[in-house]
Amino acid sequence: MDTEYDFSQGKRGAIELTGEGKTRITIRLDDNILMWFREQVHLAGGGNYQTLINNALREYVEQHREPLEEILRRVVWEELSQINMRVNE
Repeated sequence: MDTEYDFSQGKRGAIELTGEGKTRITIRLDDNILMWFREQVHLAGGGNYQTLINNALREYVEQHREPLEEILRRVVWEELSQINMRVNE
């Protein structure tokens, strides 16, 4: 082991760079939720529990995204209701 180290070229921050389209955040999860995801990765023989959480969140968002057709129906209905209210005044 060296008696002296040169850190003049050292950089602070994350050791692992985040990929394109990803943002590093701090999030607080319940212990049992985190334990479940880690256990799933362990049972699968390895991997990354953070990727598994990301995939679960992505799947949830995709399943709960309102279809464009529903958005258009809602907007048209709201606009027609406003017009109908003005006509009946």
